[in-house]
Order: sequence, then C-alpha cells, then structure tokens
Amino acid sequence: MRKNSIKNTRVNSEVQRELSNIIRGEIKDPRIHPLTSVVMVEVAPDLKTCKAYISVLGDEQARESTLEGLRSAVGFIRRQLAKNLNLRNTPEIRFIMDQSIEYGAHMSRLIRENHVESAENEEKDEYEED
Repeated sequence: MRKNSIKNTRVNSEVQRELSNIIRGEIKDPRIHPLTSVVMVEVAPDLKTCKAYISVLGDEQARESTLEGLRSAVGFIRRQLAKNLNLRNTPEIRFIMDQSIEYGAHMSRLIRENHVESAENEEKDEYEED
C-alpha cells in the first residue's frame, strides 16, 4: 500500500475517528483533559506504526498530563482499536502534541485585537476632524 493511496487515506480517517471516540468516551484517566482532540493520524503503509497528533486546549500542565495519560493508556487504546477496526495489523500508536489549533486561536485573537484597535483609532481621528 502506497503512502498516499486511497486505502491509506481511508485507514487514516478511520483510525482518527476511532481514536477520538476512545479518548473521548472510554478512557477514565483523570490526567486526560476533556478538551483533547485528535488532529491528524498518519498510519504507516505496512500498518505497523501510527503517529497520532493530539491537540489540548489548555495550559502547558494540562498538555503534559494529557500526553502522559495517553502514553500510559496506549495498551488499552490499541486493544480497543483492534476490537473496533478490522485491520490486518493493529498499529503501535505514538502520540505527538500538535499546537496548530492553539496557534490558530492565538492568531485570531491578535487579528481581532488589531481590528478593534484600528477601529478605535479611526473613530478618534473622525472625532478630532470635527
């Protein structure tokens, strides 16, 4: 199976969906933050390994504890994945922290602040001209 084949893309999306369901509903570890999402999954073409990119909306401590909780529950997650998906091999999962959602929220906040600031300056300039 090639890396960007249709089958590999389908396997990636199925694994991502199942990982999201398992993390959200089946893991009872209190270290895992409730606002944890699976951003992207890359399953190797031989189905042996999997990189799961995780995003946590919270502070640095929440990210670290969530990553620690997920790494300790990797055996349970892999077993649930094998039970829910019919794959020839169940991949070994490696969790990687992805901060793209947080970065996007930060950039949106900066744009919004800049927009408000420029609108206030325009109002101030119009008031001074009168």
